[in-house]
Amino acid sequence: MQHSGLVQTVQVPQPCVMVIFGASGDLTKRMLIPSLYELYSAGLLPENFSVIGFARKEIPTAEFRDSMRLAIGQHCQEDFLKSGKVNNFLDNIEYFTGKYDDQESFHALGKRLMEIDAEKDTGGNRLFYMSVPYEAVAGIADNLGKCRLNKPVSDDSWTRVIFEKPFGNDLESAVSLNRQITRYFREEQVFRIDHYLGKETVQNILVTRFANGIFEPLWNRNYIDHVEITSSESIGIENRAGYYDHTGALRDMVQNHLLQLLSYIAMEPPAVFDAKALRDESLKVIQSLRPYEPSEVRSMVIRGQYTSSVIKGEVLPGYRQEEGVPPDSRTETFVALKTYIDNWRWGGVPFYIRTGKRMPTRVTEIVIHFKSTPYRLFTDVDDIAQSYNQLVIRIQPDEGILIKFAMKVPGTELKVKNVDMDFHYSDLGDVDLPSAYEKLLLDCMLGNSTLFIRNDQVVASWEFIQPVLDAWKNDSSIPLQGYPAGTWGPECADDLIAGKDFKWRYPCRNLEGEGEYCEL
Repeated sequence: MQHSGLVQTVQVPQPCVMVIFGASGDLTKRMLIPSLYELYSAGLLPENFSVIGFARKEIPTAEFRDSMRLAIGQHCQEDFLKSGKVNNFLDNIEYFTGKYDDQESFHALGKRLMEIDAEKDTGGNRLFYMSVPYEAVAGIADNLGKCRLNKPVSDDSWTRVIFEKPFGNDLESAVSLNRQITRYFREEQVFRIDHYLGKETVQNILVTRFANGIFEPLWNRNYIDHVEITSSESIGIENRAGYYDHTGALRDMVQNHLLQLLSYIAMEPPAVFDAKALRDESLKVIQSLRPYEPSEVRSMVIRGQYTSSVIKGEVLPGYRQEEGVPPDSRTETFVALKTYIDNWRWGGVPFYIRTGKRMPTRVTEIVIHFKSTPYRLFTDVDDIAQSYNQLVIRIQPDEGILIKFAMKVPGTELKVKNVDMDFHYSDLGDVDLPSAYEKLLLDCMLGNSTLFIRNDQVVASWEFIQPVLDAWKNDSSIPLQGYPAGTWGPECADDLIAGKDFKWRYPCRNLEGEGEYCEL
């Protein structure tokens, strides 16, 4: 079976050792180890490959391997589970107990890495994965540097480090964090991972735009009325109050994932498809976002927090009733914002971003709303907004692309109806969609930084977001709107997009929750 999304990278990485800091955490079980196993089963990892799980908790290696076996069984695709390679893969995993702030732990880690180099001929190639809160990153980087684990062992070897978002908690902390990291690592060694960029449909945005002559001539202010980006989740905070209540939806989703989606939609064609050119164009978009004045935040950015409700007889708690959340918390679980890109291609075109928890369904999609015809010749269309053509790019779930356009209803009368022309990745049948982490982990081992975030992109994103954070902090009169769990957010969020016959696109057929997902 063809392993879609990875065929473009036929090269197998060099032998290496991957150290996962925070290996006892949830990300290692859900994403990292299952993704590595699927790469291994597909023949895309070198034979001489090892994983060291590093964390404070004392766990015997045998027990750690057993927990990873369960994780593989729960999270890997069925075809890979049938490959019978699990035992061989687990033989390459071991656990190392250490403290992130203890230099002696890193000296011991360095000694173990040298032993693995000798035992498995891994050539001194090392990948350090920071699956830890951003507050712990600087200390780990400091100890790696002091123990010289940041330096390649030889001229023929490499050392790389992957950081998980969030890259800081605001502009000041992001700049400080990068300063601490670059004390020991060069920018080309640093891979800031945003798993959205590893998704097939996110990469396909670039192909849709730049490989099809029917789209690119229309991709500008002359033909596009507005752009809508939605990322909703039906779940709440899932026992993550300790993280989420200090983060919120703006930091958790908008500053990274959704601004990256916006940059892919709006960027100019890169001169060549390589890491520098692509990231240069992405950066230009983020730098062109119109800054918010303090007086604009109230009307241009809506924040909300879900309240308790009853859905199909089930009582859903409000955010403040979730375990670990302070009863007076003002952390936002919903954000909707309106922004503009001040350049020649997009001047005057509004971009709308919406994200939230406890909404009717889980979906991430981008909707391109094209301008209406200069004159409405057919006036019997019931919904005026539906007379505008739409291109819908579904990131998750049910990945695909949909085009909405008008057709005549069969019959003797001249009636017009919107119809859909759609493509679903699932229609390909015999092609598996790899997880985003598969693609990104493999790219890092190959040294391909195209789909990773550069530091100047991180700083530009925080520069755009910081005025909103400051306004929320300094102006207590800016409201935090409540919305019942299971709805599409505060009603006032509709005011952002209203005024020109428009409303947000609601991806569900049935807002009462009868249908799991809706048509694309």
